[in-house]
Amino acid sequence: MNQHLNANDLTTVVENDKAHIWHHLSQHAPYEKIDPRIIVEGKGMRVWDQHGKEHIDAVSGGVWTVNVGYGRESIANAVRDQLIKLNYFAQTAGSIPGSMFAEKLLQKMPGLSRVYYANSGSEANEKVFKMVRQISEKKYGGKKNKILFRDRDYHGTTITCLSASGQPQRASQYGPFTPGFVQVPHCLEYRSQFEDSENYGEQVVKATEEVILREGPDTIGLMCLEPVTAGGGVITPPDGYWEGIQNLCKKYDILLHIDEVVCGVGRTGTWFGYQHFGVKPDFVTMAKGVASGYAAISCAVTTEEVFDMFKDNSDDPLNYFRDISTFGGCTAGPAAALENINIIENEDLLSNTVEMGHYAIDQLSELQDKHAVIGQVRGKGLFLGAELVKDRSTREPMDEKMVAAVTANCMSQGVIIGMTNRSLPGLNNTLCLSPALIATKDDIDEIISSMDVALSEVFE
Repeated sequence: MNQHLNANDLTTVVENDKAHIWHHLSQHAPYEKIDPRIIVEGKGMRVWDQHGKEHIDAVSGGVWTVNVGYGRESIANAVRDQLIKLNYFAQTAGSIPGSMFAEKLLQKMPGLSRVYYANSGSEANEKVFKMVRQISEKKYGGKKNKILFRDRDYHGTTITCLSASGQPQRASQYGPFTPGFVQVPHCLEYRSQFEDSENYGEQVVKATEEVILREGPDTIGLMCLEPVTAGGGVITPPDGYWEGIQNLCKKYDILLHIDEVVCGVGRTGTWFGYQHFGVKPDFVTMAKGVASGYAAISCAVTTEEVFDMFKDNSDDPLNYFRDISTFGGCTAGPAAALENINIIENEDLLSNTVEMGHYAIDQLSELQDKHAVIGQVRGKGLFLGAELVKDRSTREPMDEKMVAAVTANCMSQGVIIGMTNRSLPGLNNTLCLSPALIATKDDIDEIISSMDVALSEVFE
């Protein structure tokens, strides 16, 4: 790096980026003619780019991560102090922040008792898949190894996690995939799969049971679901859905895995999304909001009953979870996560998330009354979506390019919003909002006002 870099002239930074960086989720051909955006600084809910332009960030770092906002000195100080004392030791041994954060976290998750540390949501989910496969070998002679996942859900970028992807465009061109993963129906009533949508939640549960019976309950070890579907369109479950899913898992001896990588640690107004629905999972995974992006950390959390399956015969040299995550031994993650959770508690950000979430839904609903292209508004807490359609009566999805034009217009106004992105063929038509849990009414008003202008300019 150029040690004499002029803080007010980032030309070299931009040139280096164009020459060397492979950006995520990006087609790079346009960068031959235009410069990539460099985010230089963040404070609260706002970020500044290389031109000094200020943006309000309504997607918490682009991918629903910076739950407590930017510029938190107390988290940075906690990480610094910990790194000076001990930066790393493999998780074959313990650490002080690892121990303290696990205790704090599990206080928020009654019924769960063990935390396995890793560094990303994909990795956390893959750990659970491996645990289930090992349980299948140990307890069921390898037969109960299939893993159910839901249409429109997403669980990560590795080949095995893409094997559990309900978003075909995410997985396209990356096969062949890990065998034994089976899809069950989505739960978006607005896009009902049934001729009659009465008691929609019960119908989806029934359709899910039909998949279980078709595959054979004695072959299925796990069902993996998001509590609120994220990248598949911000889908809140219908009444009766989660109760029915829990009953299916009990009936057919299927372990239940809730993927809280997006919804976890306050995003929906409870510590975890599943806690809205009275569900008692066997596994919960989390990543993004665990440390609000101040350090890399993910967790796979499970019960003592599952944990005990890996120590029931200590004479067997293979009878333990023979897995390691190298950076699961970093101490920065749990140190940052512990301070992150303290901030949420001390500033009562769960209550703010509920209050601001209701306010945002109301404002989006008013926007829907004004703009016919908004077919449905949905969400929970500060995790919200507005599905755009060409025609409300037919619900024909809006073209992806037009939805992208709305996000681009908002960006030009200095407001960063999201959208379903190359996930579902013909159905990448939902605008997404996930502002930090510190959002105020003024912040929400600014975001909604920007969307109002964008929708008017793009469609009217």
